[in-house]
Amino acid sequence: MPYGISNQNPDSPILVSVPHCGIAIPPDIKHSYDPKKTEFIDDTDWYVDKLYDFVNELGITMINAKYSRWVIDLNRNKESKPLYEDGRVITSLTPASDFNGNSIYKEKGPSPDEIQRRVAKYYQPYYEKIDELLREKRAKFKHVLFFDAHSIRQYVPGIRAEPFPDLILGDVDGTSANPGLIEAASQILSQSDYSFQHNAPFKGGNLTRHFGKPDTGIHALQLEMSKILYMYDTETLYHEERADNVRTLLGQLFRSLIGTLAKLNKE
Repeated sequence: MPYGISNQNPDSPILVSVPHCGIAIPPDIKHSYDPKKTEFIDDTDWYVDKLYDFVNELGITMINAKYSRWVIDLNRNKESKPLYEDGRVITSLTPASDFNGNSIYKEKGPSPDEIQRRVAKYYQPYYEKIDELLREKRAKFKHVLFFDAHSIRQYVPGIRAEPFPDLILGDVDGTSANPGLIEAASQILSQSDYSFQHNAPFKGGNLTRHFGKPDTGIHALQLEMSKILYMYDTETLYHEERADNVRTLLGQLFRSLIGTLAKLNKE
C-alpha cells in the first residue's frame, strides 16, 4: 500500500494526514532521477509522522504517505492547477523541480501516461482511503475533522524572500471548517511561544480543499510549521527537546479540537 495507517479508530472524530513524510521512490522509476538529488530529498516533511505519533494515545487515527512527493504530490489536484497566483514556485502533481526550481530528473520529467499511472497507483488510493475513514467516522459523528500536517524549511527563497513564521494555520479563508474549530485552533496556536499566522502564506493545499466541506459535517484544517521547531538548525535531524515542546503544544491543540467537536456533536 502507498500509505500507512495507525489506530484505525472509527470512534474518534479526528483523522490526521501526513502526506509529505514519505521518502521512498519506486525502483522502476528511480533511475530517471538525478542521484545527487535523491540522496536527501529536501522537499520532504521529515519526521512529521514521528512528531504526531502521540495522537494515537488520544484515540486519533493517522494516515501517512510512504512515497516521496517527488513521485507524486498528494497535496496537489490532478490537473496540477496552481494553488496560489502570487508568483511563488509551486511544484506540480509530479514535480520536475524542487521548491527552488532546481531539476530533480536526469533529463525530463514523466510522460502523460506515466503521470496517469502514478495517479492510479499512488495518488488515488490515498484519497480513497481518507474518504473511507471519514465516512466511517461520519457514521458515528455528526461532525468530524480532517487535519493535514506539514512542515517546511524556515527559509525557501523560491516561495518567498523572508523566513516563514513558526506556525501557519490554513482553512481556505474560513471555508474548510466550522468557525468554532478554526477559533479553537487559532486560540491555542496564537497564544503559544511560537510566531503564528492564519491563512498566510499558506491557506491549505488540495487535501484540505478537497475534504473540507463543513456543510456535510466534514471539516478540514492544515497546519504548516517551520522545521526548526522540532529539528536541529540544519533542518536534517530530529531534535528531541524541541520536538517534545512542540508535541506538548500539539497535545493542547488536539484536546481543544476534541472538546470543540464534542460540543458540535451535541448540538
